[in-house]
Amino acid sequence: MAHHHGHGGACSHEHDHEESDELGVQYSLYQKIDLEKVACLNELVEGSGKTVFKPWDQRLIKDQYVQSDADEELLFNIPFTGQIKLKAVLLVGGEGNSHPAKMRLFKNRPTMSFDDTTIEPEQEFELTRDESGTVEYPLRVAKFANLTHLSIHFPTNFGDESTKIYYIGLRGEFQGELRDQVVLAVYEARAIPQDHKGEIPEGARQNIF
Repeated sequence: MAHHHGHGGACSHEHDHEESDELGVQYSLYQKIDLEKVACLNELVEGSGKTVFKPWDQRLIKDQYVQSDADEELLFNIPFTGQIKLKAVLLVGGEGNSHPAKMRLFKNRPTMSFDDTTIEPEQEFELTRDESGTVEYPLRVAKFANLTHLSIHFPTNFGDESTKIYYIGLRGEFQGELRDQVVLAVYEARAIPQDHKGEIPEGARQNIF
């Protein structure tokens, strides 16, 4: 697998079958996506954007894909079922010039629109044509810790009228279910000792806000 370091070059590493299985485990964050709530703006076929989030061993199966409609732009809004520490992104793009040429990542900005993409992203990449899922884009992990919602903007491709994507893989760590954190915050907010005279404990205050 090649690792793409920002705007620099890529370094290649060979993986045997065992390492390939390990990558399948690493790229399992698709299981933590709230798939029903995923939205892909400017998709040609409604709901097709959801199909690109699938198991690692299905990344080269090309019977399902998302293709852009009015122009070459695509914007994914991806909510998770809990908190994520995202470490890398990998994708399988379309053939020839339909492969996306640039990727911009935004953290915790639900319901982004194309108008919102004028703001500075947390990180962006110039993409390499990759139809086999071998180029990984490492992220600045500190910027993508405590992630509950990821927006991915593909503003352009290599010159085609539309953009096509078969697979988007997300590598990282799952840090916990959202509902567990909400319950903890509510519990701590309610468990206020009488002798505190209504003051909210510092720990609860941090959880609420």
